[in-house]
Amino acid sequence: MNINIETLPNYRIAYVRQVGPYGPANIQAMEKLKKWAKEKNLLTESTILLGIPQDNPETTLPENCRYDACIVISNDFQIDDSICESELSGGKYVICELKHTAEEIQKAWTEIFPYLQNNGYQIDNKAIFERYIGDMIFNDYCEICIPIQPV
Repeated sequence: MNINIETLPNYRIAYVRQVGPYGPANIQAMEKLKKWAKEKNLLTESTILLGIPQDNPETTLPENCRYDACIVISNDFQIDDSICESELSGGKYVICELKHTAEEIQKAWTEIFPYLQNNGYQIDNKAIFERYIGDMIFNDYCEICIPIQPV
């Protein structure tokens, strides 16, 4: 697993929201988003897709958990009524590139917290998300993006 620190810009995003237990339905939300994006000619080699779990499943009932499948869009892109729009706050993030499997993601979380502690960071109060750039989503790779601030 590669761990880097990046300063991300604010992202304007279009998204599809899934409400319910995290899992296979999240994939369906991403497929719906990709279908919309393909129709709008937004899927290119430089496309950035995001998966944003909005709730902590340890403190939110599964049926109330929200997951947003997102695509970064330009400021001049005209959105239509078939999709939602928002902005994701930029800032300093720890970026962990890894194979997109349950085992690798679980392993990453066991390594991320010691990394933050050993490097003088704590998690900032912003969304943690998965980022897919270019063909990552087709090669089963992703980046976990964790907002950070100095301790």
